[in-house]
Amino acid sequence: MNKKRLVSMLLVSAMTAALFTGCGSDGNQTSGDSTTSAGTNSTTEEAGIKEFTAFFAVAGSEINDDNEVQQLIAEKVGAKVKETWLTGQTADEAVGTMIAGGEYPDFIEGQTGTKQLYEAGALVALDDYLDDYPNIKAYYTDEEWNKLRRDDGHIYWIQQFQNVKGEEKATTHNDEAFWIQTRVLEWAGYPEVNTLDEYFDLLESYMEANPTMEDGTENIAYTILCEDWRYYCLENAPQFLDGYPNDGSVIVDPDELKVIDYNTTDTAKRYFQKLNEEYKKGYVDPESFTQTYDEYIAKLSTGRVLGMVDQWWDFAYNVNDSLKQQGLDEKGCSYVPLPITIDEGIKNQWHCSGGVMNSGSGLAITTSCKDVEGALQFIDDLLSQDIHNLRFWGVEGVDYEVNDDGLFYRTEEQRKQAADTAYKASHLCSYSYFPNYKGTSDDGINANWPDDQPDEFFDSLNSAVQRCFKAYGAETYVDMLGTNETPGPWYPMYSFSGTMTTSTPGGVAWTKMGEIKHEYLPRTVMANDFESEWNTYMKAYEGCNPQDFLDEMQAELDRRMKEAAKFE
Repeated sequence: MNKKRLVSMLLVSAMTAALFTGCGSDGNQTSGDSTTSAGTNSTTEEAGIKEFTAFFAVAGSEINDDNEVQQLIAEKVGAKVKETWLTGQTADEAVGTMIAGGEYPDFIEGQTGTKQLYEAGALVALDDYLDDYPNIKAYYTDEEWNKLRRDDGHIYWIQQFQNVKGEEKATTHNDEAFWIQTRVLEWAGYPEVNTLDEYFDLLESYMEANPTMEDGTENIAYTILCEDWRYYCLENAPQFLDGYPNDGSVIVDPDELKVIDYNTTDTAKRYFQKLNEEYKKGYVDPESFTQTYDEYIAKLSTGRVLGMVDQWWDFAYNVNDSLKQQGLDEKGCSYVPLPITIDEGIKNQWHCSGGVMNSGSGLAITTSCKDVEGALQFIDDLLSQDIHNLRFWGVEGVDYEVNDDGLFYRTEEQRKQAADTAYKASHLCSYSYFPNYKGTSDDGINANWPDDQPDEFFDSLNSAVQRCFKAYGAETYVDMLGTNETPGPWYPMYSFSGTMTTSTPGGVAWTKMGEIKHEYLPRTVMANDFESEWNTYMKAYEGCNPQDFLDEMQAELDRRMKEAAKFE
């Protein structure tokens, strides 16, 4: 343990002891147990520190109760939050259980269950509070806040991601892509790989020459994650292959402002036929359609999977740390994105610059919260720059250094600490599902996230990724793809489809379409006779009345364009 780390821990211990003044002689809190599960409300006082609870309907890692940075933040802002995450249920199931019981945590991010919470009257309207919390109010423009209003005219949640402050400093492509390991590209001499056929040709060639890893573990050319809502890893690539951005549920023609069903395009058929061909050749992981998310992450963490489609945020924050701890990153097992389209000459839109607001969900305060003002003050404080630095950079002198020009950087030892699971659980606290900023700090110099700090970003890369970037004339993951402006004020359409319920014909169709795709798309990939199975799938798909869905999506597109016109 280095000296600075020891000093920091002693300081935190001293502050913690001061905070616990008034505790019983055994050190336990006299106010009761602060560790509460989702579905209960516990806004208690711990020697002046307010305690809130939060539930996020996504998989996540809980930090230790005595986490050092969490305690530092609590000392500075007078509050802390016990966070719990989704385990063993879908988001809808977890939210449904809470609604049935009528008890909620103070904060909640319901994901696909957000609309259920709204319709159940479980969320607090935030409109009348916003002016009292300047950091929250400034988090969005009036036009952006307006996008969060529900049909009753009120705002119930704050979308907490992809908000860019100051200058954008995107280095990581946090979104969806065809990913490939750097060892494959290096082996092939860093070729240009732009089409779906070229991508799979490369995987095939590498597998023929390198069927196993150095230790004899069999390589897997391509795997697919299909569990629950994550089946986007299988089904939505056709929109990107045709050169469109991630509207998620439909393609939007920007010239005619018309929605298009990407499930039935010629490109969709070609894509699934290609997967079928690769499956029959033995290059698609046979466990693709049965593996769980945890099994998928564990498989990627072995370094044996050469490629896949996924969102960076869905795999990288777990997998990259694991690869680094095993030394597999230096052996070329890290992933980089490729600008894949169905044919040459199509401009890809895998990456769009600027923030993307998913207005369909976000962080909400529930009606079980006994201190709404305190909860909002906590969010407001988390958005102050000094607390934001603590959340994402950590403690100065322990987790990062500052040079003579005021620029933040990390030593190699600090980078290793930041990738260590045990260290993160005991020391780091990003409150990752609370509102946060990308882009630039208020000082105009530093990035709000370490991985967006240009020098720090590049220095933190393993040598295999550095060689790869250099070979392609890239400095960042974004450079591997190129970037595009945000398509238009309608974007992204998934923020509407994600809130659909079976209360409308379009919502019924959307639910049925999802069920049919879950059932039939794996069949089309594994089919002996692709053409026959595709036709069977298309017939079942048409039986869902997808036009009802498309009509409601078109109406929402039209509405968004009209709303945007009001702010021009």
